[in-house]
Amino acid sequence: MNLTRSSGHSIVGRDRRPEGSVRVESKPRYSPEFRAEAVRLYQSVKGEKSMRELAVELGISNETLRSWIKQADADDGRAEGLTTEERDELRKLRRKVRILEEEREILKKAAAFFAKETGSTSK
Repeated sequence: MNLTRSSGHSIVGRDRRPEGSVRVESKPRYSPEFRAEAVRLYQSVKGEKSMRELAVELGISNETLRSWIKQADADDGRAEGLTTEERDELRKLRRKVRILEEEREILKKAAAFFAKETGSTSK
């Protein structure tokens, strides 16, 4: 069974998943070289072709190309926003905070468990 949602993602069968869940195919990954070349190409044909026309020629969505161009402009200082390096650092820091919060919760539960255990044996 292979259906397509309005978002363009296809829904693949329910193989080895919890009851009722579905697996959505992920978006294709494009190499950094392809992205950079697409942005460079857009900048070179800016007055001659629309972003939409170029995206169709490259086989990508207009929104994908737009976001690559926006990110390239931020990386080059031509636009507001986080650079790619800053986004990577933010992603890593958020992951680290999430792990530390999980570890803290585990330690709190362990401390409460051991406090309960030592409190009941001393009576």
